[in-house]
Amino acid sequence: MSVQGVAPRVTSVGDLCCSPILQAPLQSGDALALAGALKVLADPARLRLLSLIRAADDGRATTRVLADQVGLTQPTVTHHLGALFDAGFLDRERAGRQTWYSVNTDGLRAIQQLLDPTPVGTVES
Repeated sequence: MSVQGVAPRVTSVGDLCCSPILQAPLQSGDALALAGALKVLADPARLRLLSLIRAADDGRATTRVLADQVGLTQPTVTHHLGALFDAGFLDRERAGRQTWYSVNTDGLRAIQQLLDPTPVGTVES
């Protein structure tokens, strides 16, 4: 249960239902989950981290490399990466003492589909 006016912590964008917001009214839980996911993305550092990871040579990067690229401390970058991972926007793989992050395109696609204004069954021209 959430405190009145406070959105619950986002567990994953994968938990969101499938109807685009302009095609059918959102249920209360879906609206809270979507708002939480968008809140995670509404940070310039996190958006930059997503773009840097996606643009990396093999589509993945470590905290150390990302910290150097964005000019933030490793603990700050780790915090942002954790939020993106928890929300379903990143995947991570541990290899020894390093953690590699890659973009979870399914998470981003879920947000895209929810915000898509094209009615179901309509082909955009």
